[in-house]
Amino acid sequence: MEEVVISTSRTERGFSASCELLPGWVVAYTGNFSGFVEYVKESVDFYVECARNDGEEYPAVFDGDYKLLFKMNIQSLLYCYDKILTRAALSRLTGINERQLGHYICGRSKPRSAQSGKIVRALHSLGQELQSVCV
Repeated sequence: MEEVVISTSRTERGFSASCELLPGWVVAYTGNFSGFVEYVKESVDFYVECARNDGEEYPAVFDGDYKLLFKMNIQSLLYCYDKILTRAALSRLTGINERQLGHYICGRSKPRSAQSGKIVRALHSLGQELQSVCV
């Protein structure tokens, strides 16, 4: 199964997406991330269906099995999970103070590469730990 990268960003009221494989395709969604994922899937399917019907070219990856891979910047990632993980919990996981995490989430500042790495590693570590204890 091939992966199709969807560049994802936070907006004031939801999320937006684009994909290098689909020229001119851009979507915006107001709401939560799970709703956004479904909306993107439907939009990609509609784009490909229209291209087929109009006899236009489109990437061959969409003729087989593919998986959408949502790639977010750190601000979008933190915003997405802000209501799930408290900032105190995220601070304990990452070693970054709550106030600084708040600045990242609100877009007042952007983390340096090292800070971004700490956040991503901490979330991956949490995910792995949760998988290891689930039966």
